[in-house]
Amino acid sequence: MKIINFGSLNIDKVYAVDHIAAPGETISATGLTLNAGGKGLNQSIAAARAGAQVLHAGAIGPDGAFLEQLLKENGVDTSSLLHVEGESGHAIIQVDAAGQNSIVVSGGANHTLTEDYVRQVLDLAQPGDMVLLQNETNVVEPVLRTALVKGLTVCFNPSPVPTQPLPYNLVDIFLVNETEAAALAELPADNDPETILDNLGWAYPRSTIVLTLGEKGALCRSNGGNNVQKAFSVNAVDTTAAGDTFTGYFLAGLAQGKDLTLCLKEAAAASAMAVSRPGAALSIPARAEVEEFLKK
Repeated sequence: MKIINFGSLNIDKVYAVDHIAAPGETISATGLTLNAGGKGLNQSIAAARAGAQVLHAGAIGPDGAFLEQLLKENGVDTSSLLHVEGESGHAIIQVDAAGQNSIVVSGGANHTLTEDYVRQVLDLAQPGDMVLLQNETNVVEPVLRTALVKGLTVCFNPSPVPTQPLPYNLVDIFLVNETEAAALAELPADNDPETILDNLGWAYPRSTIVLTLGEKGALCRSNGGNNVQKAFSVNAVDTTAAGDTFTGYFLAGLAQGKDLTLCLKEAAAASAMAVSRPGAALSIPARAEVEEFLKK
């Protein structure tokens, strides 16, 4: 079973700041680094480092060659990657002294995918394969509908939260943080996580819903039952790729036939390790590291 990820590929411009800029505020950065990023790239690398077979579907411009190289170095299949004119996607990220972040994304090449491309890529799928997508590319609905016809397991991380209606009933596995979950449940973000999860479960009863809660761990609703996964205590340095690491490891575990409880535990451990390191894709641990972490 492989994971086909229709995912964004971004060049991350990461600014170190004392605090996240407030509306109307101008602040000075204390440092700048350029990293490989994009939720899609991060999730593909996380799943591949967790041991899954991953095919990345997406697009880059001439400035994004190093993004493709990084995917290859981590064992991700890039044979379906599109090369287009114009800039690759990029993100401007503020990271404060506590490791919290604020992110602005520009789509670039990520918004050049077509429905024909979706069909070509999914023609490579086998029944039972997973299709992973976020909301940083422009073909979410065509992927959802084509994957259904082909009998694939659809995994959706709706980030950023979609502003247009989508056929969420086609999603088999939702991977959401508190903000995304509240938006999908049409509830205020200050509701308690259990209420939000229950509402999503009622709205999408056939779906598995994974709700990540940062330092509070994660909740999962599947087949009418709830699982609780506590977070591992670490010194947070940079939370940029925390959710993507969790997503990649969780889905890799499912693809490898592991039970839900173990998938959640390994994903939480990998995410904890990622936040203890600077950067996005480069902070994601390898499976051997996660196994050693869990032994301790």
